Amino acid sequence: MTKRRLVLTGLGVSLLAAAGAVAYRKSTVVITTIADMQAKLASLKLNKLDSLSGWQPYKVFVHLAQSIEYSMTGYPEMKPLAFQKTAGSAAFYAFSVAGAMTHNLTEPIPGAPAITESGDVNAGIDMLIAALQKFENHAGEIKPHFAYGSLSKAEFAQAHVMHIENHLKLIQTTQSVA
Repeated sequence: MTKRRLVLTGLGVSLLAAAGAVAYRKSTVVITTIADMQAKLASLKLNKLDSLSGWQPYKVFVHLAQSIEYSMTGYPEMKPLAFQKTAGSAAFYAFSVAGAMTHNLTEPIPGAPAITESGDVNAGIDMLIAALQKFENHAGEIKPHFAYGSLSKAEFAQAHVMHIENHLKLIQTTQSVA
């Protein structure tokens, strides 16, 4: 793909993402802090969880923890720099303005090891809560996102929370655990 075509495609995708994100915000509840998200996740451990579609809850939680870890260690594969500086950064901006993101909820992180479909859901939630805490405590360099490029720690915190919220839309509580 030529650079020009990549840039034009990226701009088109960015405009669609921006329009979709603005419309999407109207239907979302935004959790703005990592601490709020950790509390929400901890409360999920009191319930039996099922997936409305796509991945099972365990896989979702491990995927989310994996993404947070990569923001501190580096993503295994990166989109081209031209993509990051056009479509990627525009998509993050649109999501940031909207306060919510929407993305393919069954697409693994490029280059990441496969995650088993099922496992102990509460252990997956614990992994995610621990990854969020590790991110909060991280004083080192924040690595660029594979698609959005360089983000500040505050921007990455927002991206992580929006990413979790997007995935939680497909997880439902089916019953309380006694």
